[in-house]
Amino acid sequence: MKSSSPVVIPPLAQRLFSVWYRHVRVYTKNLISNGLPPFLEPLLFLAGVGLGLGKYITESMDGLSYIDFLGTGLLVTAAMFTAAYECTFGTFIRLEFEKVYDGMLAAPITVNDLIVGEILWAGTKGLFFTFAVLCILTLFGIVQLPEGLLSPLVGFLTGLMFGTLSLWITSFVKTINHFNFYLTGIISPMFFFSGVVFPISNLPQSVRFIAEIVPLTHSVRLARAVCTNNYQLHLLADLLYIAVFIAITGWLAVRRLRRRLIT
Repeated sequence: MKSSSPVVIPPLAQRLFSVWYRHVRVYTKNLISNGLPPFLEPLLFLAGVGLGLGKYITESMDGLSYIDFLGTGLLVTAAMFTAAYECTFGTFIRLEFEKVYDGMLAAPITVNDLIVGEILWAGTKGLFFTFAVLCILTLFGIVQLPEGLLSPLVGFLTGLMFGTLSLWITSFVKTINHFNFYLTGIISPMFFFSGVVFPISNLPQSVRFIAEIVPLTHSVRLARAVCTNNYQLHLLADLLYIAVFIAITGWLAVRRLRRRLIT
């Protein structure tokens, strides 16, 4: 009796691509309902807050008008929120309710491939959502091209950051409602204390120290520098922070979720 032929393991890039492509197919299945809100949300926010409140704020913020200051900050908050929701509610539903990962792991991919593919998908959504905001900001004349074209790359890094952080949080959660503590208590406050709606230099020294630890602060600083073509040496520290943050939280997420998926 002939022995069965050995299973051929695809290359790493192909395994990661298969996880990423699965999410792309699901997301684009309802392209209008999924793809239109990223363009509408910044439009409504700029109209409601930027144009309304900005009328009463005449002083410049970091050398920018208020509408310009706010708009360049919104580029990466969109990436933060979409990555956080994707890797909390989205991952939890795939894990506990739809049992998607059980079927995926039946294919020749490892648990590590699956989790890294999830992280790459979060980064991709961050890139797309930042691009959507960039289109609206360009339409309003807030961001000029070609300077702003690098901002989606900052959105990609932001998506990776909050994707890894959110996956790590998800590894602890047993009930889907517990995500409200993370999104309301951690993600939402970052919007206000990361230099998006006002400069963190206006904060008290003790609070400013906390703001510098918050990951979104570094993404906002990079996005604003890209859009205003104002590159300074300290931005290298922001890039280093982002790289280290992704590496640490990514390792923690893989370690924790691997144990949960296998057991």
